[in-house]
Amino acid sequence: MDEVDFLVKKFQEEKDVKAYEKLYNMYHESMLGVIHNILQDEDLSKDILQEVFLKVWDNIESYSPKRGRFFTWLLNISRNAAIDKTRSKEYKDLKKNQNIDIFVHISQPEEREVDDQEKMLYANIKKLSEKCRKLIDLIFYKGYTQKETSEALEIPLGTVKTRSRSCLSSLKLSLNP
Repeated sequence: MDEVDFLVKKFQEEKDVKAYEKLYNMYHESMLGVIHNILQDEDLSKDILQEVFLKVWDNIESYSPKRGRFFTWLLNISRNAAIDKTRSKEYKDLKKNQNIDIFVHISQPEEREVDDQEKMLYANIKKLSEKCRKLIDLIFYKGYTQKETSEALEIPLGTVKTRSRSCLSSLKLSLNP
């Protein structure tokens, strides 16, 4: 029996805090990496990591070495918790708000220092039709899904998909004549 198996068994049978702490110290960095890869937000990733370790504390009896390694079990819990977070309304609203702040800067480059590429991108976006600018704003700068864009603009989903391809092609042509 290796050290991990010994610690897991001790934790499962006795809820041994020292074993739990050792397991945390052994795996928290890997788990944080998996969570951060999905969320791309350090503070939120740390919060989710803490939630994951609470789940581990509460559900340690559901782990069985017959079904896989402890590390794999932890990573699956971490990955699922991060994915669940990305699907939450709170997370989507947070990302939309962050993207709006970013868009304010991107849509108004004259108010801050920007490089030539960004100036050229902004100038070419301004040349697009109003329909294209709205679509690009919602999808690329505010983080809406195509379905959410369809609802916000009150147009069919198929139209959003076709228009986004068309608008991006137009933008690409204007950037690379």
